[in-house]
Amino acid sequence: MVKVRQGTSAEQKQRDLYKRIVTKAEGKPPRLRNAAWAFFAGGIVCLIGQAITDFWAWFMDVSTQQAGDPTVATMIFIGALLTGLGVFDNIARRAGMGVGVPVTGFANSMVSSALEFKREGLVYGVGSRMFQLAGSIIVFGVVTAFVVGVVAAVADLFL
Repeated sequence: MVKVRQGTSAEQKQRDLYKRIVTKAEGKPPRLRNAAWAFFAGGIVCLIGQAITDFWAWFMDVSTQQAGDPTVATMIFIGALLTGLGVFDNIARRAGMGVGVPVTGFANSMVSSALEFKREGLVYGVGSRMFQLAGSIIVFGVVTAFVVGVVAAVADLFL
């Protein structure tokens, strides 16, 4: 390889050549196929969630709206279990963001962090690192819920 002085047009030509070679070697990602997989995978996750909601509504003899809380807990449990068994990553590799729906993605982020640091012990590893990524999600969710609650309370005073 020939040494090229920095800042010359020869250096720029070499960069352009390198970019073309890399672009040609990488190829184009199948964006349409990936979007279709994500769409259908997300639909399947939502279908499973709806089936769980209908099950809890039937089992507890409540409305589907009231069955939402146990459904969320069940979906978090399923996401955490699949992550712990090593299945969630394989599904996510194929389905893309279709399985990154907030509930299952939240469970995956918590369990992945916990598993990564389990060798450091239950307190310093699992306990302290479990919310490494999910902690910010929880904080912003709580703060947003508080702000929305305050706005709704003030709106009720004036309406």
